[in-house]
Amino acid sequence: MEAHALTQDAWGRWPYGDLAHLAHLELLTPKLEESLRFFTQVMGMEVSGHEGDSYYLRGWDDYEFHTLKLTADKRPGLGHLAFRAKSPEGLLRRVRALEASGLGEGWTEGDLGHGPAYRFRTPDGHPMELYYETRWYTPTEATRPALKNQASRFPGRGANLRRLDHVNLLASDVGAVRAFMEHFLGMKVTEQILFRDGSEQGAWLTCTNKTYDVAITKDHLGAKGRLHHFTYAVDSREEVLRAADVCLEHGVFIETGPHKHAIQQTFFLYVYEPGGCRFEVACPGARLLLAPDWKPIVWDEEERKKGQAWGLKTVESFHTYGVPPVEEA
Repeated sequence: MEAHALTQDAWGRWPYGDLAHLAHLELLTPKLEESLRFFTQVMGMEVSGHEGDSYYLRGWDDYEFHTLKLTADKRPGLGHLAFRAKSPEGLLRRVRALEASGLGEGWTEGDLGHGPAYRFRTPDGHPMELYYETRWYTPTEATRPALKNQASRFPGRGANLRRLDHVNLLASDVGAVRAFMEHFLGMKVTEQILFRDGSEQGAWLTCTNKTYDVAITKDHLGAKGRLHHFTYAVDSREEVLRAADVCLEHGVFIETGPHKHAIQQTFFLYVYEPGGCRFEVACPGARLLLAPDWKPIVWDEEERKKGQAWGLKTVESFHTYGVPPVEEA
């Protein structure tokens, strides 16, 4: 049997290894210009394109044309989340698997930053895309780096976000979304939260050599298809601390942190962008995952009650707030 033949294993899963990485997300915002200023002036991102009611942005070392698409909408929310496949063949294998899941929605012509994409949804309703053909970012005179193995010049502005790291989805049924991403996207679970009653409260999955690209956590308000937060990485803990100072100077609401997570050990800062979405600046973001036989780390209810790594209690809004706000979900 060829290495990537589309054959399910004994647990009904499709094979791992067709996805290259988390590629971008589209954030819907009711305050497009304010959100744009936040991500460019406060967070230090660059605009690589503008089309209609959308702006395309990237961190300074993101190789693709964009990793964040800001789109005007009446309410904040997730427009879609996208993954790039490793090859055209891998993309087609994934599409066949997604069609078998019954949650595929069909092909689109693509977007300003990439070619044709296959649309689908998770069992909770999160909109997603898969594509292979992409547009690499071409530096301008103002963004050209001194070293050609770097995507663009360090901006020296705001929080200086380097790259897209991960996204956290809220779900009414964590287990169903986790199983979907394992079985039909070929992702691996690295950490989980399982309570004594058997309920799955959280799952962290990877499709790369990072410890996670996607986190799924329980929506305690019972809503479906919401976004908890998305995260960009910086180079050091000091830069996370600097980001907190930058946010303070700009009047940005800081929800929690700087501090260190117990799960995944990320050094974090959580703020709200002007449109109403929670946003994280992190270091190192996800860690490297080198073990091919990694077994998921499972956290129980008592361990999670201890809060974060150094004892900071998890703020209540972390369990209940997401976009769109629940009264509009």
